[in-house]
Amino acid sequence: MPIRSGFQKQYKKSDSIYYMADEIKTATATFKVTIDNITIDVAPGTSILQAARIIGGDVTPPAMCYYSKLQGSGGKCRTCLVEVAAGSTADPRPMPKLVASCRTNVMDGMIVKNITSEKVTDARNGVVEFLLINHPLDCPICDQAGECHLQDLGYEHGKAGTRYEFARRTFAKEDIGPYIQLHMTRCILCYRCTFVADQITDSRVHGIVDRGDHAAISTYISKAIDNDFSGNMIDVCPVGALTDKTFRFKNRVWFTKPVDAHRNCSNPKCCGKATLWLRGNEVFRVTARKDEWGEVQSYDGKTGWICNTCRFDSKKTSDWTIEGLTQISRHSVLGANKYKTLEMPKETLPAVLKGRSPKLMMNIHNVSEVNNPNIELSAINGPSHSEDFERSAEHVKGAGESTQWGMKK
Repeated sequence: MPIRSGFQKQYKKSDSIYYMADEIKTATATFKVTIDNITIDVAPGTSILQAARIIGGDVTPPAMCYYSKLQGSGGKCRTCLVEVAAGSTADPRPMPKLVASCRTNVMDGMIVKNITSEKVTDARNGVVEFLLINHPLDCPICDQAGECHLQDLGYEHGKAGTRYEFARRTFAKEDIGPYIQLHMTRCILCYRCTFVADQITDSRVHGIVDRGDHAAISTYISKAIDNDFSGNMIDVCPVGALTDKTFRFKNRVWFTKPVDAHRNCSNPKCCGKATLWLRGNEVFRVTARKDEWGEVQSYDGKTGWICNTCRFDSKKTSDWTIEGLTQISRHSVLGANKYKTLEMPKETLPAVLKGRSPKLMMNIHNVSEVNNPNIELSAINGPSHSEDFERSAEHVKGAGESTQWGMKK
């Protein structure tokens, strides 16, 4: 058999012939992939999920187990299932079943349906129902509430009732280290914490024990997880299974203000960049900085993991250099009342009145009996409080009208 162009060696095993490439031909520069009627160009080897994240928005499938910074993650939770309507330009046949977008690479000319597919929506509803079978649904008392991916999925794809009639599996809470508490009842077995321990720490003392319905995360013969980067297991957990013992029940995350900060950390593996969660000037907790997908950000090509010294032992603003408010999606509950600067709406009346200022028709403070007219609401730094209007209900009778407290007669 003649050796093909570009190949110089051939190896024979049984009756089959294998060729070793001495030169790797230049592959196609980009692949065209269409996801929910949006076509983009991506590099070969890109997964469907990664391509969808380039588009962003609702086109991106949810992911509970996939984590781009952790090797081997993905393919376990099945929430990122999508429909491949056309495999490629060379083979336009649709794939017979829904595929996990985090584990399926794109091909040139592939057509993918996510939110435009009824099959995907129905399958995702079923997956969420399975994930919630044993979940306690204790959002009101869970510290992860407000930043829980399963909570978002349950809101979008969950149902008001459950068809599950059997007893749910339960586990006792377990302290698996000086800083971390494990509530296995909430766990969905995404394996992220075990990948973190494998890939960024020197030794791992926890993993999955037992099988089937009895499978659970636990440590080896009650060993404690105690290493410099164990706190990162909390950051990658998509639910409230792993929580920070130094922050538990101290505050709700939407009442705190996240700010970006950095410090000169002596640990060479720590990036020293974190998010501080403040209430006033008090630092309630420290976490790694996260991107829009809930994953730890990368800096200079390296994932921005932080050490336990930065996370647990640096709880003063004086320990950090504050950079500014963390950018949070306005659709997130964490973004409530978090404003970088006061943005006043553009005044349109002068333009309509050809430059003339509108006449003051009435003073609403005289009749509303609500606001203190001496206080400019837009000038208050943050949300207003009761003390701002402590005497707003008091009135002083003026000449011919009831004048609210604080106004000149």
